[in-house]
Amino acid sequence: MAMVSMALSSPFPALASFNPRRHRDVNMAFASLSQETTSSGVQITEGTGKLPKVLLKSVHGSEAEIYLFGGCITSWKVSNGRDLLFVRPDAVFNGKKPISGGIPHCFPQFGPGPMQQHGFARNMDWSIADSENIEGNPILTLELKDSPYSRSMWDFSFQALFKVMLNSKSLSTKLTITNTDQKTFSFNSALHTYFRASVTGASVKGLKGCKTLNKDLDPSNPSEGKEEREVVTFPGFVDCIYLDAPNELKLDNGLGDTVLIKNTNWSDAVLWNPHLQMEACYKDFVCVENAKIGNVQLEPEQSWVAEQEMSIC
Repeated sequence: MAMVSMALSSPFPALASFNPRRHRDVNMAFASLSQETTSSGVQITEGTGKLPKVLLKSVHGSEAEIYLFGGCITSWKVSNGRDLLFVRPDAVFNGKKPISGGIPHCFPQFGPGPMQQHGFARNMDWSIADSENIEGNPILTLELKDSPYSRSMWDFSFQALFKVMLNSKSLSTKLTITNTDQKTFSFNSALHTYFRASVTGASVKGLKGCKTLNKDLDPSNPSEGKEEREVVTFPGFVDCIYLDAPNELKLDNGLGDTVLIKNTNWSDAVLWNPHLQMEACYKDFVCVENAKIGNVQLEPEQSWVAEQEMSIC
């Protein structure tokens, strides 16, 4: 097994701790870095809004791109060149507002609560921790730690590691949350994945029998129920949590692609489409999210790990 391991701080020292809010004067550095591709299939370049972006390229023809702001995967292309993820046309790349699309992080809060919607992880700068290559497939690990900004909302010390693994027909992630504080904390989390789709043809299999918290009729007061359908579709506004969901779902995106979504330790699933609330783009995507809706409690030095694999059938 061919394997190359490399910390990106060595070939790209300026990017290891790059923060776009503090380093607005590095445009020339990006111009040169964008021409360099590492032996691990990882390229660092300047993305939209001059934000740092990491490109992953497999020798088997698949590609992915990840913004350090928010640790957000914004593109996943398999060898046929089709992008399976969706970024909304109203997405803002300014290093202030979370990127709307791709795979944003919800941490340490999933929905509405005492802090900003979906927490702060999607609104902070992640750093590059490591990179490696296994048989032509790149692997990138990003890191997020607490800061005065995060502590203003959630006063705990933590480490989040987000490992992204690109293969010929799959994109896998591994999220590890570690309590580096001296006191216990609790959180919940999700990967708010936007899939490119034709909403009228998209469907999800594997949710029959799950307990549901359905926000379709009243987002502020979800109704409890049970999913009776073998195939769940998106006929209008959809905002539904599926508790104790299976570790394997199948998405037909209505565009000719079937995506198998597997997970380990993401106990729940969420389906969402805003329908007429986003007339400009609701027809072009659906969200199928792996989530942990109930609180995870971590003692000091304890870690929680959740994995996801998306693959083309």
